[in-house]
Amino acid sequence: MSRQSILAASLLCLSLGGCAAIAVQTPAGEHWVASWGSAQLVPEGQNELPAAQWQDASLRQIVRVSLSGDQLRVKLTNAFGTAPLVIDAGSVALARAPGKADVDGASLRPLRFGGAASVTIPAGAEYLSDPIDLPHAAGADLAISLHFAQAPARQTGHPGARATSFRVPGNQVQAASWPQADTFTRWYQITGVEVPARAGAHTVVAIGDSITDGYGVNPDTYARWTDGLATRLRAAGMTNVGVVNAGIGGGRMLRDGLGPNLVSRFDRDVLARPGVSHAIVMIGVNDFGVQHRNKEDTPAARAALLDDLKQAYRQIVARAHLRGVCVLGATITPYAGSGYYAPGADNEADRLAYNQWIRTAGVVDGVVDFDAALRDPAKPDHLLKTLDNDGLHPSTAGYKAMADAVPLEQLKTCSIAR
Repeated sequence: MSRQSILAASLLCLSLGGCAAIAVQTPAGEHWVASWGSAQLVPEGQNELPAAQWQDASLRQIVRVSLSGDQLRVKLTNAFGTAPLVIDAGSVALARAPGKADVDGASLRPLRFGGAASVTIPAGAEYLSDPIDLPHAAGADLAISLHFAQAPARQTGHPGARATSFRVPGNQVQAASWPQADTFTRWYQITGVEVPARAGAHTVVAIGDSITDGYGVNPDTYARWTDGLATRLRAAGMTNVGVVNAGIGGGRMLRDGLGPNLVSRFDRDVLARPGVSHAIVMIGVNDFGVQHRNKEDTPAARAALLDDLKQAYRQIVARAHLRGVCVLGATITPYAGSGYYAPGADNEADRLAYNQWIRTAGVVDGVVDFDAALRDPAKPDHLLKTLDNDGLHPSTAGYKAMADAVPLEQLKTCSIAR
C-alpha cells in the first residue's frame, strides 16, 4: 500500500464517520524504525504533574528525532497506569525552536487511531497512532500535543527529558501558538516516534543509568552522549542509523530504583523498538555504589554482586541474540571523586574487575570503552578533571568524549542470526 493509498483510505474512513481500523502498512521495501524513544517509569514526588494540571488541559512535548522520514507514527504509553487512559485529541508538528511552545502551523497534523481522534489505552499498554504524512529531517524537533480531560489514574513518564515541555488549559492541540503556556522539563505518556525506512536502516538503543540519561545536561541543549552519537553518525554519512536513549537516572542492573531494574525493562525499552539492531549497555555504578553506601559490602556480598551482574549480562545478551540484536558492553567510568557514593578501594577493585570482564569474557558482541575515554591517566580511579562534573557524572565535554568513543564501525551491521 502506498502512502497515497493509506492517506486516501484514511480520508474515506473519516468521510464515512470513522472505520474500525486503518491498515498500518509501510510503502513497498520499507519497514518501521524507531527514530526517538524514552524509557518509562512511575513519576513520584516532584516528578509527578499535579492532578489539577491535567484537568481539561493540553500538553505539548518536544522530542528530537534521529532519522529523517516522509511519514511517522507516535507511540503513546500507559505502561504503568492502573486504569484505562483516555486521550481526547492529539497532534504532531515541527517545533519552531528548542525550548519554544510554538510550532509551524503548516506542519500541524492530527493524531488518529484507527481513524478516530480519541483513544483509550488499557492499563499497562502502549498504542501506536496511524501513520502521518509529515516530511522531516534527521535531528528535527517534533512537538507532540495531547489533550486530557483528567489526570491518569497513575502517571507514566520520564523525568529526565532534558527538554522543555508545555501546558495550556483546554483543547489546544491544533493551535500553532501557545503564548501563555506553563513549562516543565519532563515527558508524560509518550514513548516513541517511528518512521518507515529502506532496507538496511536500523536503530541503536543506549540503555543505562543517569550517565546515559544525561544528568547535568541543560534543557534544550541536546548535549547527552547519545545526542552526540546521533550527530556523529550523520556526519559520517551513516544516515540510516537511528539512536534511542533508554537511560533512567538512578538505574541499576539488578534492583529497582527511581525506575525498574534494567533486566526487567530490557524487552520493552530495547527489544520492542522496531528496527533495533544494537544495544549499548552501560550499567553497574549504582549497583556498586548503593551496596557501599548502605554498608552492605561485605566481601561475600561484593563477590555475589559481581557474579549476579555477570549473570544478568548473560541473560540480556541471550535475549537480544534471539531477536538478532547485537549487544555492545560499555565499561563503567571512574567515580572515586563522587561525594554521593564516597567509594573506597574495594569499590574500585570491583569496578576494575567488572570492566575487565566486559572487555575480555566474550559475552558481549563489542566493547565501548568509556572508562578509557574519561579516566585521568594520573589518577585512573577519577574522571579527568576537564571531563568531570561532580566526580560521578561527566561534564558536557565528558559527554562529548563519550560520544566520540563509540566505534561507529560496530554500528553498521549486526550479524547475529535470529
